[in-house]
Amino acid sequence: MQPIEQAWRGELWLGADFCLVAGTTGHARAHAHYAHQLLMAREGEVKALIDNQPQQAALLVIASNQRHAILHGGQHTVTLFAEPLAFELADLQRLCRSTGADLPRLAQDLRHLPRRQLDPRLEKALQRIRALDDGALPAHELAAQASLSLSQLERLFSGSLGLSVRRLVLWQRLRQALRLAIAGASLTNAAIAAGFADSAHFSRSVRKQFGIRADLTLRQLTLRLLD
Repeated sequence: MQPIEQAWRGELWLGADFCLVAGTTGHARAHAHYAHQLLMAREGEVKALIDNQPQQAALLVIASNQRHAILHGGQHTVTLFAEPLAFELADLQRLCRSTGADLPRLAQDLRHLPRRQLDPRLEKALQRIRALDDGALPAHELAAQASLSLSQLERLFSGSLGLSVRRLVLWQRLRQALRLAIAGASLTNAAIAAGFADSAHFSRSVRKQFGIRADLTLRQLTLRLLD
């Protein structure tokens, strides 16, 4: 018999290049995602499995694309998800150690934390990705936006960010769909508005990226937009 999955509950504060989740942890199966993730205990320590090793501390740091799982539900935490293209992991770790699990202060300090300096051509492509709507976004359109050939664009993304254009586009679509679903849209409407084929495609992507069930968790979070 499969154990009952526990949903994440609490608040989600969503910024342009980071989000904060404050409340109690649910379960998350082993997964890896693009964002850096930092787990801060509001009391005692937080537990997680990182690279198949049990970890327990007041602050746990999970780098972009590092495999991890949350096996203990009901932990009182503040969790930070931050885009690697915007933030250096060491800067995020220092900020979290100095600020602690203080949600308003974290949000304020993150707004003022210096962002990474990127190649101007990459910045142009990223601006187009962040303006995603429900239409297609061909790679050649991104290349034209950055005044690059398609092969140059792919090399720039993989060299600077360590991921493909396609994966970053998927991350932005997930972010858009999650925002819509938490704000009250049905999973189907949120998925289609963000460019997924249907709610099943969206749910599979959420499970793969975050290790959680979209239908179980998204209705348990309240949304606050920071920008």
